[in-house]
Amino acid sequence: MEISQNFDGGNISVIECSDPAEIQLEIKKDNNSDFYQWFYFRLSGAKNQQCVLKILNAISAAYPEGFQNYRVLYSYDRKKWLRHNTEFNGEVLSFSFIPEHDAIYFSYFIPYSMERHHDLVANAVIYDHCSHELLGKSLDGQDMDLLRFSFGDATNKKTCWIIARQHPGETMAEWWMEGCIEKLLNTNDPLTQKILSTCNVNLVPNMNPDGGRRGHLRTNAVGKNLNREWESPTMKFSPEVFLVKEKIKQTGADFFLDVHGDEALPYCFIAGTEGIKDWSEQRQIELDFYKNRLAEVNSDFQTEKGYPPNAPGKANMTMSTTQTAALHNCLAMTLEMPFKDTTATPDEKYGWSTERSKQLSHSCLWVMEEFLNREN
Repeated sequence: MEISQNFDGGNISVIECSDPAEIQLEIKKDNNSDFYQWFYFRLSGAKNQQCVLKILNAISAAYPEGFQNYRVLYSYDRKKWLRHNTEFNGEVLSFSFIPEHDAIYFSYFIPYSMERHHDLVANAVIYDHCSHELLGKSLDGQDMDLLRFSFGDATNKKTCWIIARQHPGETMAEWWMEGCIEKLLNTNDPLTQKILSTCNVNLVPNMNPDGGRRGHLRTNAVGKNLNREWESPTMKFSPEVFLVKEKIKQTGADFFLDVHGDEALPYCFIAGTEGIKDWSEQRQIELDFYKNRLAEVNSDFQTEKGYPPNAPGKANMTMSTTQTAALHNCLAMTLEMPFKDTTATPDEKYGWSTERSKQLSHSCLWVMEEFLNREN
């Protein structure tokens, strides 16, 4: 019996693995950081055996409440991922499982590999209305990819920016982005036709490739939380943010969405930028329009639960949305999806899933188009 994690996105440390009934594990911290919560590993050689797996350091994870009522993901083929119950006693996360095959994968959420990311980009750029720009390199030397979608002349159009996976363990964000890209590639789709005839859509599908490959929860190669780097990013510590922020400065922004996942809250919700110093009644109207309309369009999304808004002038200006809203005077929002499931629309088999992430991306595009037309 063996547990391995030496693959793209893998993360686990084996403490004890000699007895199937007492497999002891710990999650490794992000490099140069105290953040950890993401895990992804393979259990081999335990077919038809009753296994009890325990993550001993769950209590000190970044968001231990994320393990309450949590159901782990498992897969034999890394394509179909199902949920399995866990127990969290306030200190240790544990679950019992009898593998049906010689090898089985467990993960905190459904992984999104760098190979899949490269396939996503490669497939998109064969379409004439999609262009690719290599913004630069990450600290580990990985490509920072920008995809731009537009029909015809790109001048005199609205400029939309959507970024995902600043926090690499929030893989549902790139599944969301995959759904977004699939929609925008379909030139026969009426929504795509509406959007791209009036908008240039800029997508950064993966803001943190180094953290993703390394199996980090929240930071890049040197332990920087990218969504706290937007006020003064540097090429030395956060080139991912520096490169994207500079590109937004060149193009401007009329709409900005940053896609994330939340470990603890079992809801889909949006966080706005209410705390910026020039927040106004008109900005509130715009934010309310987007959130309320999205709740009407997609039953998985709701507006009652989420992060409390900051008081006027108390915004955290190191974040992507506050910086973009302040610099470009546009609607800028953070979209959050659950690691667990939505309480109002639960799925016992899959929980929050790749397909629901993709469907939510379609709804977000729908409301984005309505919002931008509403401004005209």
